[in-house]
Amino acid sequence: MKFHIKFNSFQICIRWIVPIVALICIACCRYFPAWAEAYAQTVYPLLSAALSAFSSLFPFSLEEVLVVSMLLWLFIFPIRKRKKGWAWKRIAVRELEVLVWIYIWFYMGWGLNYFRYNIYTRLQVSPVSYDEQVFVDFLHSYTDSLNATYTSRVEMDTELLESEVKSFYSRTSKEGGLSTPKDWQRPKFFMFTPIYSSVGVLGSMGPFFAEAQLNADLLPIQIPFTYAHEFSHLLGVSNEAEANYWAYRACTESHDEILKYSGYLGLLPYVVSNASRLLSKEQFQEWVKTIRPEVITDYKKEQSHWQEKYSDLVGSVQDYLYNLFLKGNNIPSGKKNYAEVIGILLALDAKP
Repeated sequence: MKFHIKFNSFQICIRWIVPIVALICIACCRYFPAWAEAYAQTVYPLLSAALSAFSSLFPFSLEEVLVVSMLLWLFIFPIRKRKKGWAWKRIAVRELEVLVWIYIWFYMGWGLNYFRYNIYTRLQVSPVSYDEQVFVDFLHSYTDSLNATYTSRVEMDTELLESEVKSFYSRTSKEGGLSTPKDWQRPKFFMFTPIYSSVGVLGSMGPFFAEAQLNADLLPIQIPFTYAHEFSHLLGVSNEAEANYWAYRACTESHDEILKYSGYLGLLPYVVSNASRLLSKEQFQEWVKTIRPEVITDYKKEQSHWQEKYSDLVGSVQDYLYNLFLKGNNIPSGKKNYAEVIGILLALDAKP
């Protein structure tokens, strides 16, 4: 009898008390950034180090295995339990419990970083209002660097890339409130590459096993920037504009010519997006003429490369869902957030 009571108490604790407490903690982090920042600075570095150490034992993505397993389970579990006589209500409750635990795992494993202080607060700078002359000056400076760093060499040694990116983040982790990179942490390539390419996903952060992941269809010159972008997510960055900022710095502050060019070229789509929106048609066209022809060729090559693999139907669904996901996780601009990296750069340029 005593054992039976203890067992039931343990069951109640695991099934109800623990998840309720976890959900309360997630809610507190969502509405009180100081809680999320404390998590990002103290809990997440230890948790991500442990999870990534485990996932590093496997050459494939555990995230993808988990997602596929969960989808299969959601379909197979009800069928098997119905055959055993379970009522639909009991099956629904059990599936809901599992989904709640997945939700908790997502946020506790990495997702709480969405609610931490933004980069402006952490770097102690203020967003700047749009000033046409300041933006034009930025365009000229950026374009000069982009043109100067162009290289026809695009293949980069993987070990050198890892060394350069980790060296940068080791130097700047305290500055940005990021985790310190570990020896065993390195991005993996997707297993289901065609699916990701069909929706234009170049890389992603796996929150369940602390796995940064890259698309195997990346063009060689895109790998360094995307590598640094996804690595910043692994170190505690959730905001896409901020991830672009750290990737840009990681690449452009390197002494390697391929990394430098990848950094400037990786920023080009967001510069184009901002320039086409903020400048007049004539001003925009005049600016484009100042870009080196070889750079334009590389830019168009990237666009056509991904357009050939993109599926309008699947891609539009993914865009819509991902946009909703970002807006629901403290990024009100949704997918437009990627291009907001320019605002970060202008704010830091204006810092006294």
